[in-house]
Amino acid sequence: MSELFDTEQINRLIRTRRSTFIPQFAPGRVIPDSTVWQLLENANWAPSHKQTEPWRFIVFTGAGLQRLADFQADLYERTAGPAYKAAKHANLRRNPPLCSHVIALAMKRTERRLPEIEEIEAVACAVQNLHLSAHAYGLGGYWSSGGITYTDEAKAFFGLDADDRLLGFFQLGYVEVPSAPGHRGPVQDKTRWVSE
Repeated sequence: MSELFDTEQINRLIRTRRSTFIPQFAPGRVIPDSTVWQLLENANWAPSHKQTEPWRFIVFTGAGLQRLADFQADLYERTAGPAYKAAKHANLRRNPPLCSHVIALAMKRTERRLPEIEEIEAVACAVQNLHLSAHAYGLGGYWSSGGITYTDEAKAFFGLDADDRLLGFFQLGYVEVPSAPGHRGPVQDKTRWVSE
């Protein structure tokens, strides 16, 4: 059987994908919503046990970016307690509007017979699809899990129930400053091969 896809292109796509951070984004350039929808469609094809499709995406762009920024900065200020840091508060308010889009990443708990970790793993697969797709389109992004990500008080803002989880944010933009080439240790050091 011949190959259905250009495997060298796929290998190169996976091996050159990098996290691209907000200071590397081209200021003011906005990705067409139709492109973001395509990235989300590819994310939607991730595997999930019992086809639960637990991933949920809440997309912020335009004025929505400032709405997200104000919400997360204010929530952090109210809930951080003694761990409060003024610089972190400032970043939470400043960073979203520097992106083209910010996609909140959530896990919707619909099948309680499954271990929760399997649903979280399914969302991670969807985010990998999202990240690889962004790279294929020449876009940059990264999955951030800081700020208000694990704050229960944030759930209502994102339309999540008590059993659901906010798993972070995918910051998305056009790349102005490329990331440095990556490095991985040999896969042989992380693999045990059993053949008999």
